[in-house]
Amino acid sequence: MSTRTVFGTAPGLTTHDPALPPPRPGLFLRQRPGGITAHLTADQDTVHTVRSLALTVLVAHGVDLETAESAQLVLSELIGNAVRACGEHVPLVVEVHRADHDAVVTVHDPLADVGPRRTGTAPDSDEAETGRGLVLLDVLAPGWTVRPSAIGKRIRCRIPAAG
Repeated sequence: MSTRTVFGTAPGLTTHDPALPPPRPGLFLRQRPGGITAHLTADQDTVHTVRSLALTVLVAHGVDLETAESAQLVLSELIGNAVRACGEHVPLVVEVHRADHDAVVTVHDPLADVGPRRTGTAPDSDEAETGRGLVLLDVLAPGWTVRPSAIGKRIRCRIPAAG
């Protein structure tokens, strides 16, 4: 774990960059200010690694645990939606970082013309197995956005700090 002082965000803010696993087939990770960027081919192992790192990295950069856990849940929803739309092994770029005291999660996928779609599923349905993801984003990351990107589309969610 490396320690560095970041200037321009808060007086003498010290952050800790957790050690990242080395590149392997399907997963390439890089530190970025306040977080990580992951290039991955979505499969059970790479998604698990990125989800775990998201929590670790956000907490290491001073995001409170409740917000970091919400960011981890948002990340899971976004990746799950991309896999359902594109299929397993879809190439994704995931960015997770701290902004002020909030967490920001961004997922880029290759389908520019296929955006998130709302279902008629009631959020409190006891029988529905899917269809609540966008409601979850609305609650945890109000104002989330979808924009075209160089590789398809980018969905960005800012999860406000708890409290």
